[in-house]
Amino acid sequence: MNARPLASVSIDLDNLWSYLKTHGDAGWHRRPSFLSSAVPRLLEVFGEHSLTTTVFAVGADVVREDGAKAVNEIAAAGHEVGNHSFGHEPWLHRYTRAHLEEELRLTDDAIVAAGAPLPLGFRGPGFSLSADLVEILCERGYAYDASTLPTWVGPLARAYHNRTAPRTDDHGRDELFGGFARVFAPVHPYRWRTADGSALVELPVTTMPLLRTPIHGSYLLQLHEMSPKLARAYFRTALRLCLARGVAPSLLLHPTDVLGGAEAPGMEFFPGMATPGERKVAWLGWVLRALREHFDVVGTGEYVHRTEIRRERPVTRLTAGG
Repeated sequence: MNARPLASVSIDLDNLWSYLKTHGDAGWHRRPSFLSSAVPRLLEVFGEHSLTTTVFAVGADVVREDGAKAVNEIAAAGHEVGNHSFGHEPWLHRYTRAHLEEELRLTDDAIVAAGAPLPLGFRGPGFSLSADLVEILCERGYAYDASTLPTWVGPLARAYHNRTAPRTDDHGRDELFGGFARVFAPVHPYRWRTADGSALVELPVTTMPLLRTPIHGSYLLQLHEMSPKLARAYFRTALRLCLARGVAPSLLLHPTDVLGGAEAPGMEFFPGMATPGERKVAWLGWVLRALREHFDVVGTGEYVHRTEIRRERPVTRLTAGG
């Protein structure tokens, strides 16, 4: 009997302050956190489904007591911990090489100090990536990156975000979530090949095959708010297309996928926050069950470890829109 195809699930452990920061809300400076509510709930959901995942942690949280506790609990439960940058700024691609090296080093050190193994996977906030970053990840011994989202909706998401955000310094908002060129980015895993011959696996966050529309947790929740029936049909269609096109789904989740609006004050602007937390948990359970009907579900690092990846792409392509 042939083995079932693999799918991967990951969680970006974005905290309340990081959403407010990107949105331009000055309240982020107080570093409000919802990790003490979100992490136990996420661990409970994955425990109920007997699944392990990958959690990309933000260094600025992990150096704090609640963030270190969260990472320790995540690792103790058997989940992989990846690097999600230190300051969680979606304009990471604008950083100097020295600044990028510091972002990775500080977060790696914090994750290890919290009791998790040295990260082997990275995801840039806001799907931010650059050639310099890929080269530095190779130099630091990373096995994979998971920062690409092959879709054409980035500019639309940016327009919505900027329209609802306070009028402050743009901080690179003109480049949030990438451009239309990302519609041509690969949907299958591949290897970045650098000028010196180094290689790094790229595991794209999966979008709907053919249509290239998102299927990550926040997008599904937005559809679910409109119509649960529509959201279920949309996700089932995405899974059928993944099977037909030979795409291994890489499903992205966030803490907001299990939190209600009262648990994330100030985030009324974010899609899906009108749905109570208990309804979100039930919906996430349905999504995970639907995914497991067709795929063996693992974390991103485990997927990369178990998959033979032959496709390659020169890292210079990043200068042309990823």
